[in-house]
This record gives sequence, structure tokens and C-alpha cells, in this order.
Amino acid sequence: MRTYHCFWLLFWAGQPLQSFLTPLSKRTSGFPEKEKVLVLSGNSRREVHRSKRSWMWNQFFLLEEYTGTDYQYVGKLHSDQDKGDGSLKYILSGDGAGDLFIINENTGDIQATKRLDREEKPVYILRAQAINRRTGRPVEPESEFIIKIHDINDNEPMFTKDVYNASIPEMSDVGTFVVQVTATDADDPTYGNSAKVVYSILQGQPYFSVESETGIIKTALLNMDRENREKYQVVIQAKDMGGQMGGLSGTTTVNITLTDVNDNPPRFPQSTYQFRAPESTPPDSPVGRIKANDADVDENAEIEYSITEGDGYDMFGITTDKDTQEGIITVKKALDFENKSLYILKVEATNTHVDPRFLYLGPFKDSATVRIQVEDVDEPPVFSRPAYIMEVKEDVPINSVIGTVTAQDPDAAKNPVKYSVDRHTDMDRVFNINSGNGSIFTSKPLDRETLLWHNITVIAAEINNPKQSSRVPVFIKVLDVNDNAPEFAMFYETFVCENAKAEQLIQTLSAVDKDDSYSGHQFSFSLAPEAASSSNFTLQDNRDNTAGIFTRKTRYNRHEMSTYFLPVVISDNEYPIQSSTETVTIRVCACDHRGKMLSCNAEALIHPTGLSTGALIAILLCIIILLVTVVLFAALRRQRKKEPLIISKEDIRDNIVSYNDEGGGEEDTQAFDIGTLRNPEAIDDNKLRRDIVPETLFMPRRTATARDNTDVRDFINQRLKENDTDPTGRKA
Repeated sequence: MRTYHCFWLLFWAGQPLQSFLTPLSKRTSGFPEKEKVLVLSGNSRREVHRSKRSWMWNQFFLLEEYTGTDYQYVGKLHSDQDKGDGSLKYILSGDGAGDLFIINENTGDIQATKRLDREEKPVYILRAQAINRRTGRPVEPESEFIIKIHDINDNEPMFTKDVYNASIPEMSDVGTFVVQVTATDADDPTYGNSAKVVYSILQGQPYFSVESETGIIKTALLNMDRENREKYQVVIQAKDMGGQMGGLSGTTTVNITLTDVNDNPPRFPQSTYQFRAPESTPPDSPVGRIKANDADVDENAEIEYSITEGDGYDMFGITTDKDTQEGIITVKKALDFENKSLYILKVEATNTHVDPRFLYLGPFKDSATVRIQVEDVDEPPVFSRPAYIMEVKEDVPINSVIGTVTAQDPDAAKNPVKYSVDRHTDMDRVFNINSGNGSIFTSKPLDRETLLWHNITVIAAEINNPKQSSRVPVFIKVLDVNDNAPEFAMFYETFVCENAKAEQLIQTLSAVDKDDSYSGHQFSFSLAPEAASSSNFTLQDNRDNTAGIFTRKTRYNRHEMSTYFLPVVISDNEYPIQSSTETVTIRVCACDHRGKMLSCNAEALIHPTGLSTGALIAILLCIIILLVTVVLFAALRRQRKKEPLIISKEDIRDNIVSYNDEGGGEEDTQAFDIGTLRNPEAIDDNKLRRDIVPETLFMPRRTATARDNTDVRDFINQRLKENDTDPTGRKA
């Protein structure tokens, strides 16, 4: 009979809750059960049946976080080849062998040397073998077994965030989702309830609730109003062991903010507002500000103001200040205290962003009454028109009234007004005005041909307060009268050939008139009566404001008459009729057969233009003025005074000694030695002047040495220094 050997795994069961034995889940081979095997574990024994004799292995279970003082017993290895005589040796290898786990090589007992943490390493895989001590050969094949660390509840739930922040709109329904919190437990979720987390709310009721299994926070109270309370702090607890007593727990804080919705309409703090505005307030100027309060914020508090009714609807306007949400009341038209002193307006404030969900709370608008009192101010006189246009004929006599301006004091006092003409607009004083009644009259003759329009300004001022004044433009048009006779359009000077034929056209005339004509000018031309019968020329009126001069005879002789002066009368058809006599100069010249002038005595025909006497006189005067200016300029340059070289408070003449001596000129080198002044001790008594004869002669004698004259030296040095630095000094 063949013998099979087996390696027994004996589990320690003497100490409860330290290690556990799991029954063998399957056999190592398919042999039928034939014999009973005794397996020892501590002081207990039980019988098992096996189909063959071979290695048997199982799992060891070891509790984590062992706190005992001795090594923690894991289990026992035993081979059926072990006779108890010490011939076998047990060897352990694998995870932690020799460090975390040790084995008694004689008995096969396995122990853990350190505290184990399942969260660090939950499973250890080891290998066991029995060898013969003498031969060192294994008596059984190596077998692998597992040590599983059994979990205990040593980790509390940890939230993914220390602080959660969330926000929801105010007035949300009950059960509205706020935020979900999550906590994790490092314990084994497959063993017991150590990792089963349950959520609960510690702070934040009755406003919020939390689902125990999911950690979802929801609203629990209806109509939470941001205007009453905006921020909430909720504390959530996560507890393991399914929330049972003895479970570990962790907490987190959730900060919840209610966001604003437009659930509050604007409201005026008072029903009536009163303002005052002077009647002189210019248009678009502010009168006052009003504000409706809105408990909402941001765009939910934006307000639009409008004037809905009132007797000042067209006199005032209102706009919204976007920064302060105030209504600014402004003047649209000029105010007049005398016309109306009190305006009553109805102003409405409306939200621009209305939420339809809250329309049931009432209309989101409010109204108030605004009373505006117009204050009287001293106003300047007011003219009856913004401008005046007057017409006057140019031939009116002086002091003729041409029109009247009218101004009145608009105030209730009705102060009297005086009138005047702004002389800056009438420098020639052509017009004047009656200061009492405002009638404008002429003070000088008018001439339409010189100036057609006169634009003057009339001032109206209160007599009691001249500072209160106003101005009005007056446009005066000078009307034309027929006071100018027609005249030639140009100076006519022509010629006639000596061989001219009769009835030959030699010149066409035209005329102009400075006067105006509403229907157009109609001029008539004729020869003066004194030349009509005896003239050598005839005049033909063309009836189109032109006329032609024709020859009356066949030939002309320039030696008999070289120049003809033909008087022509020009008349207009206006009332009164004006006429003038103009002269046409006709020279007799020699011409060729084609009528081209060859020569004549009329040098003016060749040089028709010349300088008049007045022009020559003006040119001569200019030349004289220019010469006089040049002469005066030259005389002033000659008489320019030379500035003194020495300027001193003391008169230098006091220090000058007159000698009535005449010097010897540049060649006189012994007349005076300047070195003597610089060094008085170097005086040479033997040297005599050569320019004069000495009065007495003295024998040479030795004189005492003169002491240094410092006064003279200082004086000379000072004057030299002053002249060297004098900018006005000139070289001789």
C-alpha cells in the first residue's frame, strides 16, 4: 500500500478574536474519503476526512491593531512527517517573513511581531516548507498560504472638503437641491459596518435637511427670504457603523447663501415731495432728486422713473441715475413765475426686471406726488419780438422815425424801461432811439448805394436796476429812391477816319445806374441840344439801353479839327426822372483803305491810360515823407551822446588839477613819467621837462628818500580796474 504524506495547518483557537480558522473550501485532489485525520488546535481536537494525504493549506485571519505586549499568535504548521524527534525544520518565506512574521522552526508556530494595519496592507502571501535537518532536503513540497488582516473600526469618516459653499435662490420650494456632501471611510466595506456611513444634520434646522445615505442637502423651510436672512451655516455629520452607537464620526461645514430674486417692489418712503425752482433756471437743469427704495439688489433693484400725469407734464422731465437709482427731475422749458408759480406732478417708479413668479406679491411699481414751486426772480426786460426788421427810404429827412421797439419788465413790479443803442453796432451814429418809448429815428442822411443794411442792437434796461438788461437785434433796410442819374458804363474815347463815309458806326454806348429798379432800367440817349443841329455826328438810341454814334458827313480833316467832343444826354424812366450829360471824345485819324488807323494826333489812343494829377501828388508826398524820415534818423545817430567811462557818486572834477600846459604829443617821452606815480621813490630830480623852459634852475642836491605813497597807488589801481571792467568804455 502506497503511503501519502500531508502537511497540517493547525490554527490557534485558544485566544478568541485574535485569529480565525476558515474551513477548507475545496480539496487538493479528487480522491475519495477513506480515513480520518486528527487535527489539533490548541486544546481542542476534531476529526476531518480527506481523500488523500498531501499538503493542505488555508487562510489565516489576523486582527489589525493588536495592542498586546507579547507577539500575536497567528497559527501552527505541522507535517505528518514530523515524528516529534526534531529531525524536521520548518521554514517560512514570502511577505514579511522573518520581519513581520516569524516561525518556530521546531514546532511550526507562526507569530506576528508588530501591529498590523489593514488600511496599509490587507493581505500577506507566504510560503511554508519542511526540510530534513540532516540532509537539508525538503520532505514535503513547498506550499503557499495567505494571512488576511481582519478589519476593525479604527477610521472615522472623512469629508472630501473641510468647508462647502453653496447658494440657492431665495423663496425656493421645499426640497430644492442645495449641495451634496461626501464622506469616505478607510475601513473595509466588505466586513461588517465599519465603512457604512450615515449622514445627519447637527446645525441648520429647520431650514435645511440632509439625506442620510446620499448626503444631499435640501431646503426644508418654505419662502426663505434673503432680505430677512442671507447666510446660513449648516453642520453635517457622517458616522460609520450605520450610525449605531460606538461608531466613529466626522463633520463638515456648509455655508449656504441665498441669492436675490425680484420679490420686492419699489416703494417711495414718502407720498409727497416738494421742490423750489427759480424761474431763471435754464432748461435741462436739475430741480431735485427722489428715490424709491427697493430691498432687492443688483439688477432686481433697478428702477425706471417716469412722469405719468400732472399740469407740468410738458414742463419737466425725469431721468434715472444708474449709479444711485435716483430720479432726477429736470426743467424742459423756461419757467415763468408770472405765468404759473406751482406745478404738481405724479411720478411713478417701476422695476425694469420683473420676475413673473412673484407677480402675486403685487404690482412692482409705486407712485408719489411732486410739487414744484416756481420762485420769482428779478428778470430783465423782455422785447415783444426776438428781432426787428425795419425799412426806411434813403431820402428821409434827419430825425425821421423809422420804427419802434417795445420791451416790458416781466416781473410783477413792472419796473419802467429805458432804451439805448449799442454804439458798438452803430459807430457812425446814423441812428438814435428815444429812451422812453423806444422809437428809432435817423440822425444822419442815408444812402442806399453806400450801405444797404444797417444792423444795430437796442438795449432795454430797468431804470431802477440797470444791470437787468436785455438786447435785441434791429435790421434796418434802406429803400432806394431815384436819386442817381445814369452815366456811361465806361469812359468813351474813340476815333474817326479821315476817309470815313457818312452814316458809318464808330462807337456803341451803354449806361449804368446806381439806383435800383424793380422792373429793370430803361435808359434813353440823345445829343445835347447845343450839339443836336451843328454836330458832325448823329446819335441813334437802340432802345435796349445802348446807343450808336454815326458819322454825318463823308470826310473829315484832322488838320482842320483833330478832336470832337460830343455831349450825350442819358435819362432814366423812373420817378423823378434823372439825367446826366456825358461827353464822348472823338479824334480824327489817318486810316488805310480797310479803316485801320495809321496815325493821328491823339496820343491818348496809343497810351489811353495815364496818371491823374491826384495820383502824382500822392506819389510826391510819399517820396517827401520818406526823405524826411531818412534825414531825421541820420541826425539822431549823429547826436547820440557818448556815455561816460567813469561813473561815480563824487564829481571827478574835484580831483583834477589844471596846469595850462601843453603836452608834446606822442613823441614826448619825458614830459611826464607814469612810473613816478606808481613808484614815488624812483623820482629823478635831474630830469627836466623838455616841453617848457624852467623858471629857475637849482643846483643838483640829494634829497631824502620819499616814502611810498599808497593813496595814489590805490587810487590809480582802483580806477584802472573800474575802466577795465566798464562795458561802456571805448578805445580812444
